Amino acid sequence: MRPAILAAIGAAASVTAAHGAEPVRHIGIHVQPYYEAAREAGGRPRVAVGRSYDALLSSAERDDILAARDLIQRDPKLVTPMTMMVLAIRLYDAGLRDDSVFWFYAAKDRYLTLDGVGDLAAAGLGQVIDAMQQFSSLAGPFINGYAFCDVENQKTIRVKALDWVENNPYGAIFMERIPAKDGDRRAALQRAVANVREMAGKERAYLSDPNNVAQMRDSRARNGTDEKFCWK
Repeated sequence: MRPAILAAIGAAASVTAAHGAEPVRHIGIHVQPYYEAAREAGGRPRVAVGRSYDALLSSAERDDILAARDLIQRDPKLVTPMTMMVLAIRLYDAGLRDDSVFWFYAAKDRYLTLDGVGDLAAAGLGQVIDAMQQFSSLAGPFINGYAFCDVENQKTIRVKALDWVENNPYGAIFMERIPAKDGDRRAALQRAVANVREMAGKERAYLSDPNNVAQMRDSRARNGTDEKFCWK
């Protein structure tokens, strides 16, 4: 788990270098065909994740983004991980960064449980695989850049996100059009959740070591990460 933690820190540092000394308030990434950020903070991005959410998530109004979040919370069964990734980005843009961290982690975990049960390549879902890799690698440095401002808060949100994913299993996992890697989908889902919990537990253990946290904070200080992401 150490390399994964350090990779997240290093990626956040690369964002700080690219953005100079200014606080980072906008995630300016493109992940085709689902998301194109506005050219400037406060603008309207192009969103194509689903008719129920596109207008709300592309809005420049915070209340609309919150309405999209609430709609997803009310009926999460078939909400795609890509939709949740876009929600995380838009929450960050709106300054709701704890919510952003939660949905970013929940999106990743929902995808990992899907991938743990279904053969996505065999189902012709290569675009989904590529998109989730891009969302993680492009948005992750921004969102984790903020998340690790407060390690204890990050640890709390991480647990809540995984609990949410376990309590709200993704309906696509049980769709026959996605071939199962194992005949018993529910048993495979339980294993997939257990695997994600194991990874999260290793991360939590790493972050519970004061020496590791001190090294991380030193790295963030050297790279100016806190200046960019820990604004109020």
